[in-house]
Amino acid sequence: ILTQDDKLTVQKLTGVALGIAGVAVLVGPDVLGSGAPVLAQLAILGAAFSYGLGGVWSRRFKALETPLPVTAIAVGQLTVSTLLMLPLMLVLDRPWAMEVPGLPAILSVIGLAVVSTALAYILFFRILDLAGPTNVSLVTFLIPVSATGLGWAFLSERLGVGELIGALLIGAGLAAMDGRLLRWLRHQVTPNA
Repeated sequence: ILTQDDKLTVQKLTGVALGIAGVAVLVGPDVLGSGAPVLAQLAILGAAFSYGLGGVWSRRFKALETPLPVTAIAVGQLTVSTLLMLPLMLVLDRPWAMEVPGLPAILSVIGLAVVSTALAYILFFRILDLAGPTNVSLVTFLIPVSATGLGWAFLSERLGVGELIGALLIGAGLAAMDGRLLRWLRHQVTPNA
């Protein structure tokens, strides 16, 4: 809808619907009655919406007369988001009232900033440049599956039927959005002439 080179198709809509259904099944009905503040739930929805629009909006930089390099886009987005969050952090967290964290905590934050944020954004925008916003958004469906799998592997969390069905629905959604599996199946069914 918003880009010229990555059109919305029935296949992509089907994939998105399956992915959303998979996330809903994976998370389960407990999230609705979790007692989490409504503002926190709205913030999560806003983040997901922003993530989706961010890919489409960022793709427009490719259409500029002088396209911006991937690193410039990543640095720009992280800088602006930091500046937007800074006033909220000062009002809500009041960092001057907190005790100074130890070296392990500081090193952990630096690791998260460099590897999990800066490097991840550079990779995100590189994939966006090569594959388009729809394909780069596939990663967002893998986040709950990865989190569930890591919780099972490292925290001994229990996997139920809902988590497995949700993961399968997400996988089906990814396959539908990507389209290669559907093309392969059609090729297998269609007799060679």
